[in-house]
Amino acid sequence: MFEILHHGAVNGVTGSCHQLKLANGLSLLVDCGLFQGAESIDRESGNEDFNRKQIDFPLAGIQALVVTHCHIDHVGRIPYLLAAGFNGPVYASEATAQLLPLVIEDAIKVGVSRDERLIRSVLQKLQSLLVPVPYKQWFDIAGIDGLKAKFHCAGHILGSAYVEFDLAAASLTADASPTEKHARKKSHKIVFSGDLGAPYSPLLPAPKAPYRADTLVIESTYGDRVHESRRQRRAQLQQVIEKCLKNGGTVLIPAFSIGRTQELLYELEEIIHRVGAAHTHNSGSDNVWEQLDIIVDSPLAAEFTASYRALKHLWDAEARNKVRAGRHPLDFEQLLTVNRHADHLNTVAYLKKTGRAAVVIAASGMCSGGRIQNYLKALLPDERTDVIFVGYQARGTAGRDIQQYGPRFREGKSPGYVVLDGQRVDIKAGVYTLGGYSAHADQRDLLNFVKRMRHKPQHIRIVHGDDEAKRELRRLYREMLPDTGVVIG
Repeated sequence: MFEILHHGAVNGVTGSCHQLKLANGLSLLVDCGLFQGAESIDRESGNEDFNRKQIDFPLAGIQALVVTHCHIDHVGRIPYLLAAGFNGPVYASEATAQLLPLVIEDAIKVGVSRDERLIRSVLQKLQSLLVPVPYKQWFDIAGIDGLKAKFHCAGHILGSAYVEFDLAAASLTADASPTEKHARKKSHKIVFSGDLGAPYSPLLPAPKAPYRADTLVIESTYGDRVHESRRQRRAQLQQVIEKCLKNGGTVLIPAFSIGRTQELLYELEEIIHRVGAAHTHNSGSDNVWEQLDIIVDSPLAAEFTASYRALKHLWDAEARNKVRAGRHPLDFEQLLTVNRHADHLNTVAYLKKTGRAAVVIAASGMCSGGRIQNYLKALLPDERTDVIFVGYQARGTAGRDIQQYGPRFREGKSPGYVVLDGQRVDIKAGVYTLGGYSAHADQRDLLNFVKRMRHKPQHIRIVHGDDEAKRELRRLYREMLPDTGVVIG
């Protein structure tokens, strides 16, 4: 009836791009993400083959692109896809369609060119192809008869979705016999998970499993581990920051501009509110949070945060209740935003010189580019600095190296180092990892997503994870559903 081809996120967690190819030769893509870290090495080139290395599969027969959410590892290859000649509709949830141009503009500026004419041309093309679709509404895929799709909230970032496809007559070849047509009259449900969010994450409602999935393509980022509870991880975040502040110096938190940054702001506002309330009841206690600056150094993150505020109707009930109570989870008093590049450089220099206590949130989340690199180059050699990782660090990224080699100095060994912009930087800063702060579902959530389906999948394909995570999730799915075919990639 169909086949599923993978053009990324099979041997790792970046470059998500999956092709649903029907028996009649027509197909569509689900996501078209950028490779990052070690997974990008053989695709990096400054010569004329660069675009071909990014889009290394034929576009013949591909009618449309369906986008699950706008993280760069799911949408970063869209400019290359357009350059290769793709001209079909780009379907996305309403919030994703609003945020996607911002992500693509930034991706071009960081990784391709700052030529304003080029950027404007790509964005105009993208806008002309974008088709915003509300959650829970069936829509037809242009150019493919008998195939329809529906977005469901995935709870990963604002606008994120998993996609349910209903495949009926589209799977039939033109010369199918009446008997074949009758036998295939019943539709086949195919679900692509995109990235699923963790239940009880800040701001967003938890994903609900579909009623039915005959074939499931599911991510496995944390298929081999279980996160701490929301209360535990907030307590850990507070404890680690307070410990860091006692040492003096700056706390650096690398975070993606969309999703993680807004969740951190939400949690930090909650900590400040709770500590302030406790301090009021016990005026003799020392409130280290009272004068602490929370600095978001990212113009892109500031734009996304403004979009999050504008789309409050997509927040969960807890977040909306805070707003009704007069609180501002994403726009509180101690929050400072750095936009201009000159102000960014001044902030780095000031913190390096003074060691002032502050929490700095800056992109990229894996330290592979962006403004966080300037902070790291300036502050990693300073023992007063602390770095807190709150998200997955892919192999081959600077973040993974800091995470792996950073603790050496505090363990009494010679300091580890990381290479940033071709420069070796010794790591004397404290390095912490809060595994519970992830926008991804953990092992328990991935199992529950399938367990709660009324009609279980006949086939499961596991993608978007390291080898260990995929193997462990496969074992557990096979144990849970012994009659289901479970494969990796």
